[in-house]
Amino acid sequence: MRKPAVILEIAGSLLLALSVQGALADDLPIRKPGLWEMKMVRAGSSMPEMTMQHCTDETTDRSMNDAVAPMAKQICSKQEIKKTATGYVGDSVCGAAGVSVTSHSEIVGDFNSAYTVNSTSHSDKGPGGKPLDTVTKIEAKWVGACKPDQRPGDIVMPGGMKMNVKDLEKLKALLPGAKQ
Repeated sequence: MRKPAVILEIAGSLLLALSVQGALADDLPIRKPGLWEMKMVRAGSSMPEMTMQHCTDETTDRSMNDAVAPMAKQICSKQEIKKTATGYVGDSVCGAAGVSVTSHSEIVGDFNSAYTVNSTSHSDKGPGGKPLDTVTKIEAKWVGACKPDQRPGDIVMPGGMKMNVKDLEKLKALLPGAKQ
């Protein structure tokens, strides 16, 4: 797989995991403050299972929504969410770097203890320029208070790499038409 494709897939995975609320910001509840563990599995992808932790509070979740929503509006021609009896259903069509992705997500659970996001997506250009269908499952669970060395917005990635969601602003530079 080419390096840019890997970077795009990692960035997309991170954004998907963290911005389920952001892309559909106004309609989903804010998560309970504290430490959330998010396990993401992507079938049909070279990405391995990924578990990350996210320290959050109400202000951070809201500001993450504010940061991600404009980015999503810039790259998505369709974003819809509907409340269902068991959670939410969302559909989107987004494009970046000449690749169009159509997604359907179902979110069940509560935002106080645990929720699951099941998404299917179709990309018109996957690795090697061939279409790619991907199934992603995110299982998020609240594990307690943030650790003493964490501040709201901190994300601990596999391997211990730590970043803060405020760094997502830097990803905007990867979007087509972004000023460098």
